[in-house]
Amino acid sequence: MALNRIIIMGRLTRDPDLRSTASGVAVASFTLAVDRDFAPKDGERETDFIDCVAWRNTAEFVSKYFSKGKMAVVDGRLQIRDWVDKDNNKRRTAEIVADNVYFGESKKDSDGGNFRNEYHTPTYTEPTSDFAELDFDDGDLPF
Repeated sequence: MALNRIIIMGRLTRDPDLRSTASGVAVASFTLAVDRDFAPKDGERETDFIDCVAWRNTAEFVSKYFSKGKMAVVDGRLQIRDWVDKDNNKRRTAEIVADNVYFGESKKDSDGGNFRNEYHTPTYTEPTSDFAELDFDDGDLPF
């Protein structure tokens, strides 16, 4: 039995980048700044910057409701992907493929409104697992 499940919480480092494949499938890429649970002896916590990708309805949800600085909880799986850059160099990327994305802070925390936790579980359709089958608008990967 194989298990590949990851849940992370952090702040978006930039607005999500929503794109579409040539066949019209929505894909959003974004990066979360995730603080580590421990601090080294000097007292400063380190931060990891974790790339995430969301597909279809989840991509549209992330693009509509999240922006730079917002706290998000991503529930998904770790994916390691090999690809070739424009200079023909082989590259490897680790990213989280988001099954669900949740608000990581209350409405009060994010904009000073009345306290109300708002969580949303968008409808999710299994993404295509083979990037070679996808034909992106400008010939590049969605990131």
